Amino acid sequence: MTPIKTEPARTYDIGIDGMTCASCVSRVEKALKQIPGVLNTSVNLATESARVQVDSSEVSDARLRRAVRDAGYAPRSPEAQTDASLESAWKGFAPVAMGLLLTTPLVLPMLGEVWSWHWMLPAWLQFSLATPVQFVLGARFYKAGWHALKARTGNMDLLVSLGTTAAWALSVWLWLTAQEGHTPHLYFEGAAVVITLVLLGKWLESRAKRQTTEAIRALHALRPHTAHHLGRDGEVDVPVDEILVGDTLVVKPGERLPLDGELLEGLTQVDESMLTGEPLPVAKGPGSALTGGAINGDGRVLMRVTAVGQATVLSNIIRLVEDAQTGKAPIQRLVDRVAEVFVPVVLVVALFTLGTWLVLGADFETALIHAVSVLVIACPCALGLATPVAIMAGTGVAARHGILIQDVQALELAHRVQTVAFDKTGTLTAGQARLTAYLPAPGQDAQHNLALAACVQSGSEHPLARAVVNAAQALGLHGGQEPAQALNLTAVPGQGVQATLNGRQLCLGSLPWLQEQGLDLAMWRADIEGLQAQGASLSAMAERTPAGLQGLLLMGFGDEPKAGAASALAALRARGLKLVMVSGDNLAAAEAMARRLGLRPEDGEVLANVLPGDKAAQVQRLRAKGQVVAMVGDGVNDAPALAAADVGMAMGTGTDVAMHAAGITLMRGDVALVAAALDISARTVAKIRQNLFWAFAFNVAGIPLAAMGYLNPMLAGAAMALSSVSVMLNALLLKRWRP
Repeated sequence: MTPIKTEPARTYDIGIDGMTCASCVSRVEKALKQIPGVLNTSVNLATESARVQVDSSEVSDARLRRAVRDAGYAPRSPEAQTDASLESAWKGFAPVAMGLLLTTPLVLPMLGEVWSWHWMLPAWLQFSLATPVQFVLGARFYKAGWHALKARTGNMDLLVSLGTTAAWALSVWLWLTAQEGHTPHLYFEGAAVVITLVLLGKWLESRAKRQTTEAIRALHALRPHTAHHLGRDGEVDVPVDEILVGDTLVVKPGERLPLDGELLEGLTQVDESMLTGEPLPVAKGPGSALTGGAINGDGRVLMRVTAVGQATVLSNIIRLVEDAQTGKAPIQRLVDRVAEVFVPVVLVVALFTLGTWLVLGADFETALIHAVSVLVIACPCALGLATPVAIMAGTGVAARHGILIQDVQALELAHRVQTVAFDKTGTLTAGQARLTAYLPAPGQDAQHNLALAACVQSGSEHPLARAVVNAAQALGLHGGQEPAQALNLTAVPGQGVQATLNGRQLCLGSLPWLQEQGLDLAMWRADIEGLQAQGASLSAMAERTPAGLQGLLLMGFGDEPKAGAASALAALRARGLKLVMVSGDNLAAAEAMARRLGLRPEDGEVLANVLPGDKAAQVQRLRAKGQVVAMVGDGVNDAPALAAADVGMAMGTGTDVAMHAAGITLMRGDVALVAAALDISARTVAKIRQNLFWAFAFNVAGIPLAAMGYLNPMLAGAAMALSSVSVMLNALLLKRWRP
């Protein structure tokens, strides 16, 4: 029997242009699912992309793209999507600018009536200004509305095209049928204003969408393009993509590690903050694991590659961010859902109005005017403005107070947050190594020995060395009679340094290294245990004497809570929120810092020993409990968790990757801004709901009045304008907000 050959499932990512609402998403998903061999498809409106999983070799990327095009949309490659994010932020603004230029003269007479200035542009000029807006700039709405009609659905584009076409057509008809010498009231300005404002909203939305690929690009930037390959021909630079598992690479001081591997030869310190978020470099020796993207310290090392391509840790982080960003948004847009019902209802009411008046004996002109009044007052100007003007006002006032909201979905969700998870280092803490304790050996002077240590470390760029120098400078220590500069300075990579000061041979470095040199740590035993329980990193300084190595000074290094972090956490707790600190530290160190911040480890508010790739999983576990979760972080390692949370908040003092992955950036890096972000979200969402209520109230009250003949098109247009003004004035009240 011939064995059945099974094809492994494959995944395709397709960028899609032209989607505007939830009905577009449903239409694309339906078109893709109809292809035999498609297992699953997820279309994301925010990222304008589709992720399709297939199990058949007959389903090609081209076949999927053809289905998207047949559904009425334009497929594009992921590369084109990335290239689009590099374009100017003003790309696509030209139609909006043209609309503003043509619409402004039409609106001026209407504004003049406020000051009792009664004047009107000639009908031919109004026609000349409004027609290009209607049929050139507004062509996209006709196209999208036509596709919605073919799919037997409704959307905002269909409402825009119907309402503005009715206003434009009625204006043309009234103009052409007017008696000579009589200037009828025309509605060109209403149609042009709606088209222009909706174009402006679409442009703002597309501008925000371009930010979605920046997190991925920033992560890719961490990978070097070339590596120093050590082979039969010696050291040769080759592209990273050509490196194989088992190859030997040379990594020079200060370079990024090109791939994951194992250290074969040499000693160094590696800055893994892009993975762990912790500020202290990690000592590496033969046999130590190395992670691609981390920064090599001051040692030249040889490494053996253990993972390439998609198998590396950094690639996994990139994949986590991509998965989180391409997943379907949990919130459907309220206006689009309502529009699907609103459009057919308005059409039925308008046709019913036309027919009823004709049956009642009215002439066709009267019946048409009443029917058009229904369409004009139903024109979704206020409905289309309700959400964007509130969002623009809310995000604008938030930005003035240091809260940059990059994702509207995050703004809509933030007020519902129940649990706030915090990364520790750089978010709740300063994120810099500091000298937290210096304890002298019996009979020694602490400050004098600290000054000696600063002299030894003065020329080093190591984070712990800088911490010692900074601490000595803060205390005004200069070493007394000792020389200001060490002689015969010798660095032992990953261990410490040796130097001569005024004839004294001093050694400064890690405790295991000093023990190997013969230092007895018994005099500091209790101090070491206490500092380690607090999560401190330890080093010591000793002097070589004829009697052996004699201890001089024990030093503890650690991080400090950010100023105001404890009070900010207390304020969040007072709002009824559950708080969680996520850290890669060991449990004792994490709990010690948590208590300094006012957190309660006994209540499960500390998650320790969390690896970089597990942070997103921890956020998912919190969400699985039915909680709306906000994640606050600042490092590259936080990016997957920020993207996986319901609301991601990045500290502006952190990395670009974190800020691109998060929906909200706290520009000052102040923990107190977390509560402020939640508050502005609540107030903005409240304004959105109020605006939608008033927008619908005008339509619900106005449509029946127009159908019954109590509103002519002029009054219908005025009511539509009044609803728009009320929505905008209500949104502008957000400008009074203060944190």
